[in-house]
Amino acid sequence: MEKDIFGQETKILAAAKKTIDEGGASPETYSDLVSQYGKLLRTTKKIIKLSDKNEQRLNELKQEAQETNTQLEGMSSQLSKFLSPQLYNSIFSGSRAGTRVTRRKKLTVFFSDLCGFTNFVESMESEDVTNLLNLYLETMTTIALDYGATIDKYIGDGIMLFFGDPETKGLKEDATSCVKMGLDMLKELDDLSDQWVNYGMKEPLQMRIGIDTGFATVGNFGSESRLDYTAIGSAVNRASRLETAADHGTIFISEDTYNLCKDSIDAIELEPIHLKGIGVFRARKVVGTIDSSAISVSLGKRNLSLVLDRLSDADLKITRESLIQALRELDEYSGK
Repeated sequence: MEKDIFGQETKILAAAKKTIDEGGASPETYSDLVSQYGKLLRTTKKIIKLSDKNEQRLNELKQEAQETNTQLEGMSSQLSKFLSPQLYNSIFSGSRAGTRVTRRKKLTVFFSDLCGFTNFVESMESEDVTNLLNLYLETMTTIALDYGATIDKYIGDGIMLFFGDPETKGLKEDATSCVKMGLDMLKELDDLSDQWVNYGMKEPLQMRIGIDTGFATVGNFGSESRLDYTAIGSAVNRASRLETAADHGTIFISEDTYNLCKDSIDAIELEPIHLKGIGVFRARKVVGTIDSSAISVSLGKRNLSLVLDRLSDADLKITRESLIQALRELDEYSGK
C-alpha cells in the first residue's frame, strides 16, 4: 500500500473534528491544532516549491535532449554524404563496427573514367569545372544507387564502385546489375550531351568502363584515427586496367563477369589484350542487353538498340527499309 504523505495531518484533522463533535475544544487543544496546521502549511509549501524546481529541471533536461538530438541528426545527415548508403546503414544499425576489420569476398568491381576530361578542363573556369563535374557525378551516382552499388570513391572524374559488400543479391545478380548499370550510364551520358554545349564543349563527353568479377579483400583499412572502407585485390586491379584499355564510349568486361551475366548481356569476344601489370588478358566488349524482342546495331563506336515490341507495324516496315537502304549504301561505299 502506498504511504500517504499527508497521513499525520489527516489524523490531526480527524482528532479536531472528534473534539468539536464531543462539545468543543479547550484553549490548549485549539492552540495545538493551530500549531499543527502551521506545520502542515509549511510542509505543503516546501513540497510545492520542490515540485516546481523538479518540473523546471525536467523541462530544461528535455530541452537539452531535443537540442542534442537535433545536432546529432544534422551530423548524421552530413556524415551520410561521405558514405555509401549501405555502409552508412550498417554502421548506424550496429551491424558494422568502426574497427580495422576486413574479409575475403567475391565482388564485381567497376571503374569508369571520362575520356579526355582532364585536358579539356584546363581551359575552363574553376566554377564551370565544378558545375560540370558535379552534374556528371550526381547523374552517375543516382544510377549507381538505383542499382544497389556500393560507391567506393570518386577519383577526379573517375568512379570506383562494387557489388557484393556490404549487401549482395548473389554473384550472378550482382554481375548482371553492374553491367546493366554501366549501359544505363552510357545512355544517360548521351542524354546529357545537350548540356555540354553550355560549357563550350564541341563534342559530347564519353565514358570508358571496365568491370571484373573476382576475389578481393574488403573492409576498413587505415589507422585507429582514420579508416577507409574499400576493396583491394586482383579483381580491383583488373577492372581498373580494363577501364584504361576500353575504347571511348564502351564497356570492357572480363570472361569471369561475362560467364555470370551472359544470359542477360550480349558481349563480343575481343582479341587478347595486354593489361599493364597483368599481362595478356581475355576480355569482351559489351554490346547491350539480350532481349528476344530487341536488336542491337553497332555504328562505329556507338551502339543502337531497338525494342521491336514497342514499334508499330508501320514503324517496323520503315525500320526494315531504312536498314536495307543503309546496307546498300554501305556496300557501295565499301566498293569504291
